[in-house]
Amino acid sequence: MVSKLTKVTNEMGFHMRPANVFVTAMTKYTSNINIIVGDKKVNGKSIMNIMAACIKCGTEITVECDGPDEQAMLDEAIALIESGFGE
Repeated sequence: MVSKLTKVTNEMGFHMRPANVFVTAMTKYTSNINIIVGDKKVNGKSIMNIMAACIKCGTEITVECDGPDEQAMLDEAIALIESGFGE
C-alpha cells in the first residue's frame, strides 16, 4: 500500500467534472484507491462517493492505493489533484 497527503487546488473543489475525470482515470488501474478526508474514507473509483464527500478547495486529503499497479495509480491521482484537474 502506498499513500500521499495532498491538497485540493481546484477552486471549485472536487465537483462533478473533476470527479468524473478522476474516476475515469482511476478505473483503468486494477489497484484499489481510497480518498481519506478527515475521518471519512471514500472509494476513489466511485463518482457518487466522491461527490458525497463534499471535498472543497484547500482541503487536505490522503490518497491511498493498494494493488499491483499502486504506485502508477498514486502518481496519476496526485498529478490530477495537484493540477486542478486541468481546469
